[in-house]
Amino acid sequence: MIAERYSITYGKESISFSVLFSARKTLGIEVYPDSNVVVKAPLGTDPAEVRKRVVKRVRWILKQQHYFHQFDPRTPARQFVGGETHLYLGRQFRLAITAGNQDSVKLSRGYFAVEVKGAVSPDKVKSLLEGWSAEKAGIKFAESFDGCWPYFDKLGLMKPRLQIRRMKKRWGSLSRGGRLTLNTDLIRAPKECIDYVITHELCHLRCHDHSQSFYRLLERVMPDWEKRKHKLELALV
Repeated sequence: MIAERYSITYGKESISFSVLFSARKTLGIEVYPDSNVVVKAPLGTDPAEVRKRVVKRVRWILKQQHYFHQFDPRTPARQFVGGETHLYLGRQFRLAITAGNQDSVKLSRGYFAVEVKGAVSPDKVKSLLEGWSAEKAGIKFAESFDGCWPYFDKLGLMKPRLQIRRMKKRWGSLSRGGRLTLNTDLIRAPKECIDYVITHELCHLRCHDHSQSFYRLLERVMPDWEKRKHKLELALV
């Protein structure tokens, strides 16, 4: 995969975007919650053609960026101190931190009860909470995956392998090699939103791009997908 950076001027607006050239058949444009614009294009695509396509979609790009801007200021960076709130499956839980004889994290009466062995520090609390979240993600994502799979199984498709890791800009992805990757941080979202991300990626087993065929399939499998997508954006942007 080859990545390059470009920019265009549209009236008084200047739009910067990254172009990822890879072995794909179609050109797609995505706008991320941080307002970054990414163009995914087939290898050998003329940069002039990429610019032309971006200019053609510039109003849509600006509309998407404006949509995400409405959620500013975003949630401040977490400090991992007592009383601070953290999300788990769409619900807010406060941190209750104590020094003890072991390292542990438990959900108890609306709190993340974090027990720290030895000296208490934000870094230690962060490490414990992230480890706990990763463990829960492995369990909850597998449950959602199994729940979403039957429809696609009936289509005679090969079930992907599930992988969970932290990703900077995506909630999920599906490789052509048959691997479904989910972002660990998705464990903060409501279960219905986790199901949406998984279903979205599984639709790529049949439709590799975001064509009309892709959205028709997504609509059949999950008629309320737009509502779930919007809820995910509101919860985690």
